[in-house]
Amino acid sequence: MAISLFACNTKTDHTMNTAEIFPKGEPLPKEWFTGDAFLTPLVAKDKNNDFSAGSVTFAPGARTNWHTHPKGQVLLVIEGNGLYQEKGKPAQAIKKGDVVNIPENIEHWHGATTATKMVHVAITNFKEDVQVTWLNPVTEEEFSLANK
Repeated sequence: MAISLFACNTKTDHTMNTAEIFPKGEPLPKEWFTGDAFLTPLVAKDKNNDFSAGSVTFAPGARTNWHTHPKGQVLLVIEGNGLYQEKGKPAQAIKKGDVVNIPENIEHWHGATTATKMVHVAITNFKEDVQVTWLNPVTEEEFSLANK
């Protein structure tokens, strides 16, 4: 007798799954973020991993301060639409499915647009015990220009 390990659904479900992949998490510090941003930690630095990973949810209008990473960062956009900008360059629109590979020590910011929420998984490398250097907030003028 064969035993089925998986249930088979013969009906086709045409409804869209709107469930979040990860929970929204805990609010992030206002000294490093403008607007409502939340973190769900996924992987902590340990003896096997010289990085951490977390799901960050940005409400519309929320964004990071300008900042750098001594060993770089990778963003995997998993929901919504957002923005990424390196200092001195135009902002780039980012959307679900985009991967942003941020080189080490590049001053940048990222977050949601004014109209839409954005969720990304951030994978951030450590150099010794440092993974981020926080700088000044993104001004309303910079953010407005990025949203045009």
